[in-house]
Amino acid sequence: MSSRIKKSLSFLNNLNKIPLSAQSVDCLFSSRSFKAELLTQIANAKHRIYLAALYLEADEAGKEILMALYQAKKQIPTLDIVVCVDFHRAQRGLIGHNKSIESNATWYQEVGKAQGLGVKIMGLPVKRKELFGVQHLKGFIFDNRVLYSGASFNNIYLHHCERYRYDRYWLIHNQELADSMVNFLKDEIISSDAVVALNAQFIPKMSDFKVAHKQLAKNLKQASYQYQGQNLSDSLSIVPLSGLGARHNKLNNCIRKILQSAQNETVIFTPYFNLPRALSRDISALLKRGVNLRIVVGDKTANDFYIPEDKPFKTIGGLPYLYESNLKQFAEKHQQSLQSGQLKLHLWKDGANSFHLKGIYVDNRFVMLTGHNLNPRAWRLDIENGLLIDDPKQDLKGLLDQELSEILKNTREITTPEQIEGIDNYPEQVKKLLLRMRRIKVDRLVKGLI
Repeated sequence: MSSRIKKSLSFLNNLNKIPLSAQSVDCLFSSRSFKAELLTQIANAKHRIYLAALYLEADEAGKEILMALYQAKKQIPTLDIVVCVDFHRAQRGLIGHNKSIESNATWYQEVGKAQGLGVKIMGLPVKRKELFGVQHLKGFIFDNRVLYSGASFNNIYLHHCERYRYDRYWLIHNQELADSMVNFLKDEIISSDAVVALNAQFIPKMSDFKVAHKQLAKNLKQASYQYQGQNLSDSLSIVPLSGLGARHNKLNNCIRKILQSAQNETVIFTPYFNLPRALSRDISALLKRGVNLRIVVGDKTANDFYIPEDKPFKTIGGLPYLYESNLKQFAEKHQQSLQSGQLKLHLWKDGANSFHLKGIYVDNRFVMLTGHNLNPRAWRLDIENGLLIDDPKQDLKGLLDQELSEILKNTREITTPEQIEGIDNYPEQVKKLLLRMRRIKVDRLVKGLI
């Protein structure tokens, strides 16, 4: 065993961890079951509901969730209900949609007028502009249960109509974990004067709380989940992690440590194949030392930004092709590992549905549940979190194997780089866009922001 592996395992073994029982952990395998579980947990909560997501959309599924929260408050007036979303994202429409359409925040205000402010919808401005960082914390807490997913709340994530966006959905019943996640939101975010109620009659502008925001940004870079925990290395346990920024980022550091600890097998899920340099180096290193690697990524047509060729093209529609170009370059770089079977690449595609899975398995022991996209944006700009499960006795192996089996059902395996389309095969508008980006050398800048 190399010194790098030993150091990484020592770091992971010495983390302060929250004990778990296998009976307290469950996994859901579809977006429809996720929505059903959300509504069940909202209806059954007795003391608190804390939801952290990028957005709560003003569409049918989003409205169903928000009205369920208000109904729960009516049933139990003492119920503490907080929804934490991104401040900027809440005040604009969907990318590419008509700017005159009312924002989510406008809808929150209308519902607040009709229903009262018993449900707090808080907007977190991570950076002064959305382009440079968003609220990307995940986790839905109902009393002492944590439902963890990378999903937000809208029609496609909750499979309200025909289409769905596929994610991971894990349910963990653990008071210490739930308390730590709620207290993080209370102490590090909601307590800040820069985090404002989006369903209040008046929403201040960024310029109104510049000083408070500067302090918030500083605090978030240093923030961490607080809990008693134990020093465990031989039984099932969990570690909540957060991170913001490229330096001293606890979540990023832990992601690297679990990859560096790999000895036999690693599985990576990411919807957008655009790895930070540090992760590219770690992946090259684990392949070099003989670790089997499986990467599951969405086909370009399963990307949020994909525009079918029969629809009017917009610049944002070039992103899925940029990600696919990255994947092709990766396959070419590691062609020998790919052809030997040491590296397995899977492209997920299921009709017109989209792929949003993130996370890592290492050696049937370490499991990272996260909303982190494993891309430069998540690495440097957005505030992210994750739950690291340490499963030394493989108590959860059955659930993990079942989840992986469900994920792989709609994938095709890539065995040679030629199976991945290149720029010569792309629609003319896409080809022109990517060539122009390369010529003026903005492709690297774009990759650093997405």
